[in-house]
Amino acid sequence: MRTPLLLLLWLYFWCEARGTLRTTGGLRRTGWEHTGTAGDGLSLRRSKRGWMWNQFFLLEEYTGSDDQYVGKLHSDKDREDGTVRYVLTGEGAGTIFVIDENSGDLHATRRLDREEKASYTLSAKAVDKLTGRDLEGPSQFTIKIHDINDNEPKFTKDPYIASVQEMADVGTFVVQVTATDADDSTYGNSAKVVYSILQGQPYFSVEPETGIIRTALPNMNREVREHYQVVIQAKDMAGQMGGLSGTTTVNITLLDINNNPPRFPQGVYQFTVPESLEPGSTIGMLKATDADTGKNAEMEYTIMDDQDMFQISTKGITQEGVITLTKTLDYEKRKIHTLRVQVENVYLDPRFHSRESFRDTATVKVVVEDVDEPPVFKRPAYIMEVKENAEIGTIIGSVSAVDPDASRNIVKYLIDWRTDMDHVFNIHPNNGSVYISRPLDREEQAWHNISVQAESFRSKDEKDHVPVYVRVLDVNDNAPTFDNVDEAFVCENAKAGQRIQTVSASDADQPAGGHRFFFSLAPEASVNANFTVRDNKDNTASVVTVRSGYSRVQKSVYLVPVVIADGDFPVQSSTNTLTVRVCSCDRDGNMKQCNSEAFTLAAGLSTGALVAILLCVIILLMIVVLFTALRSQREKMEPLIISKEDVRDNVVSYNDEGGGEEDTQAFDIGTLRNPEVIEDTKHRRDIIPDSLYPSTRRLAATAARDNTDVQDFIAQRLQENDSDPAAPPYDSLATYAYEGSGSVAESLSSLESVSSEGLQDYNYLSEWGPRFKKLADMYGGEESEDS
Repeated sequence: MRTPLLLLLWLYFWCEARGTLRTTGGLRRTGWEHTGTAGDGLSLRRSKRGWMWNQFFLLEEYTGSDDQYVGKLHSDKDREDGTVRYVLTGEGAGTIFVIDENSGDLHATRRLDREEKASYTLSAKAVDKLTGRDLEGPSQFTIKIHDINDNEPKFTKDPYIASVQEMADVGTFVVQVTATDADDSTYGNSAKVVYSILQGQPYFSVEPETGIIRTALPNMNREVREHYQVVIQAKDMAGQMGGLSGTTTVNITLLDINNNPPRFPQGVYQFTVPESLEPGSTIGMLKATDADTGKNAEMEYTIMDDQDMFQISTKGITQEGVITLTKTLDYEKRKIHTLRVQVENVYLDPRFHSRESFRDTATVKVVVEDVDEPPVFKRPAYIMEVKENAEIGTIIGSVSAVDPDASRNIVKYLIDWRTDMDHVFNIHPNNGSVYISRPLDREEQAWHNISVQAESFRSKDEKDHVPVYVRVLDVNDNAPTFDNVDEAFVCENAKAGQRIQTVSASDADQPAGGHRFFFSLAPEASVNANFTVRDNKDNTASVVTVRSGYSRVQKSVYLVPVVIADGDFPVQSSTNTLTVRVCSCDRDGNMKQCNSEAFTLAAGLSTGALVAILLCVIILLMIVVLFTALRSQREKMEPLIISKEDVRDNVVSYNDEGGGEEDTQAFDIGTLRNPEVIEDTKHRRDIIPDSLYPSTRRLAATAARDNTDVQDFIAQRLQENDSDPAAPPYDSLATYAYEGSGSVAESLSSLESVSSEGLQDYNYLSEWGPRFKKLADMYGGEESEDS
């Protein structure tokens, strides 16, 4: 009984898939249309339409050679007499799907892929071929593409990167992988994916339904193995036989935890350093090992003893313990320092070990080497005092230094002369006594800062320095003097006992109790004195008149000698002269006019007068400058040619290879113009002066004066240069523009030859010798050619 039912069901679905439902029988699609409202709802009535289909089914990935048959469209009004034509419109009409317009058979022209498009919506209608009128209105239907298992699962990543802590418990989540299948998940098992592990067991496992990877082995140690590669497979059809599958790789890294303590590779370390090592210098470095990485391998070093002499710090990158010196080493006091260094992790994980198990210790021995040290002064600085009147050679104090070496070498002392450029002090090299070598003056320099050096014969290159501050004590060796006042004025109508000036004094000395000055009139001026001095007992004194009335006509200036003495020991005094000038005053005592000298000093020019004088001076200067400029301009504008006959001066020779444009004394053009005048004082710069060979030069000069003929003059000059053994072989062109009176050659200038009307005979040039041969060939040849 089961077999027939299965056959009937198969036949039904096959017919549905083939689309053979016709409009003339079988299933009919019914529709509903509105006819009006009744009460709260709609009044509906059922109507029948001519189209009784609305969807077709088509399998994807058709592999046949013919077009794939979809179904058949048929209208109730088609009497199959060939008068009805079927028209197809919509998605893929005419390209993907075609219809036989006479029979209504529908075909697909190419393979379809559900993953590209799962359904197509089209419309069909029946048209009368004769009239073109629609027999049936367009009706819409759908062609659905049935899925087949033609896509394998694909993972979203390949590879996956994951990590998990080492020593994790079994079942710890690592990562979740995901695969997708492009097939239809609503139809069959084509898209149902199941996960399995192909590589990575027994360390990891995967959940078949979710793709979650978990740890499967306890106590996985990163220090044993850090990286794992796991291959996961995803298979569709729920993992059944014949399903498609895909794979991906999962790279899993074990993350480090602090499960390993730091350890010193050795138990004892030894470093050797010189005792001269400066504080802050590095003694040595320790390196403990830790199998962990990152922050779990960070270590901290600690010195358990000798905290005041050494310290240790951790170098961040290499995690090394750097031991540095904090105090000065002394070989004579201690030769070996023994340290106990501890190392421990900074970050601890209490899940695995206690804190005590994460510590390790090592012994460090620091051996101090002896070096030749310079002497050391017993005090960091010395202060000495000496009176400024101390004699040369007086000892003002002493310094002391000792050799810290065990041999206790002899120490020698010397002054750093860069701190005592004037050599005011000196020191005994053996006992360190400092004494004076030059006189002192407190007023010139009250403090001297010098530096004393100490050295031993074993460490002469190394010296210790100590500052010595010498204070020069004051002695009363300076007399007081007037303080910025040496002149006073008195009116002619002054009364007796009137104060005309208050004077004060200054002293370069600095006594311990302060200054105390005493003022008095000099004894020699006490007789018939016109003025007297009254001490005010406050280091000042008043100069007062002795009588009434003073006449400028009789005497205009009085000199009052004042004696000033200090109160120190020994007493120092000086006599200072106060100049008192007599002035005419009004009734109120206001000065109107003093003597001629005072009036002249007081007189002055007003501001307007000074400005006027300054303007006059400026105008005069401008006139002088303008006159000088006009004169210079006039000299520049003078013509170079004085007359038309002097046109030869305008001929400039540019092939002169002699001394250049600045060689103005190579020849004297004035001599050619007037052979009678020759200056013996001028010398050529390109030859040795005449003073070296006077005989040849003077003979030639004498002949030149007597001979006014230019031709003879030139010949003599040529002979002079040819016969002169001191003349250097300079290539110099000398131009001679003066022909002299009665010259046969007349003018050689080409500027005047242009104005010549007749032809000239240049044959005489050939008679002038080989030096004029080139010129004779040039002019003589032209004449012969013209003829």
